[in-house]
Amino acid sequence: MLFTQDRTKIRQAYASAWEKHQRDEKLEPLEKQLVDLVIDHPEYQPLLVDAQQFADKDFTADDAGENPFLHLGLHLALREQVGTDRPRGIASITRSLLIKHQDGHQVEHLMMQCLGEFLWDAQRQGKAPDEQAYLEQLKHLL
Repeated sequence: MLFTQDRTKIRQAYASAWEKHQRDEKLEPLEKQLVDLVIDHPEYQPLLVDAQQFADKDFTADDAGENPFLHLGLHLALREQVGTDRPRGIASITRSLLIKHQDGHQVEHLMMQCLGEFLWDAQRQGKAPDEQAYLEQLKHLL
């Protein structure tokens, strides 16, 4: 469902999961993850009610500098990293940050800042992200 580069399909997956949640229908595991993210971000819920309006929207700096779908996607990617402990050590760093901050959502946002920077830098350089440098940067949050 989300294993695509087609942003319209990705956005539709969020909207579809949210619609199923609103109708109290059974969710697939990935849909449940998407809904949990949207619940954590009530400010994005209106986007999913009228998903067609935003299906092809280019979010720019004029949109307060944030693409809500990118933001949710970074949360999802980070949760996958932590759940699989890849890169190795990220789960331990996350546990330590949770102890320090006592707020899982805040911890994810701190970590997502690093993730976003490393992904952007790797894309700009045309190479794979440096996992060790990423982990080192995360350790600086401790």
